[in-house]
Amino acid sequence: MVKRIVSGAHYGLKDWLIQRVTAVVMAFYSLFLIGFFLTQPLTYASWNSLFYSLPVRLASLLFLFSVLIHAWVGMRDIFMDYIHPTFIRLTLHVAVILALMAYAAWAVQILWSVQ
Repeated sequence: MVKRIVSGAHYGLKDWLIQRVTAVVMAFYSLFLIGFFLTQPLTYASWNSLFYSLPVRLASLLFLFSVLIHAWVGMRDIFMDYIHPTFIRLTLHVAVILALMAYAAWAVQILWSVQ
């Protein structure tokens, strides 16, 4: 019988699925914006009217959270693979989490300040 040593690793399937789902969300949103850029004149009025609508704000928020989750899973995997001292790895995890939370709060403030 093989004994598995618990090391904090998640053994991949959930993280792999999260990365793929968030990548699909980001791809659809990117295609939407490319379509907008190709069909609309790039003026302040058209850009403002696009982000004034609630569905686009919600889609932008979903895109943003997908980017943040995608970044977290990627950075966590990099730290787990290459940073072996536990204290340094956990310090980097906390720093990334705090930065991503700050980015999320800032983006929400920007999205909901469009007048």
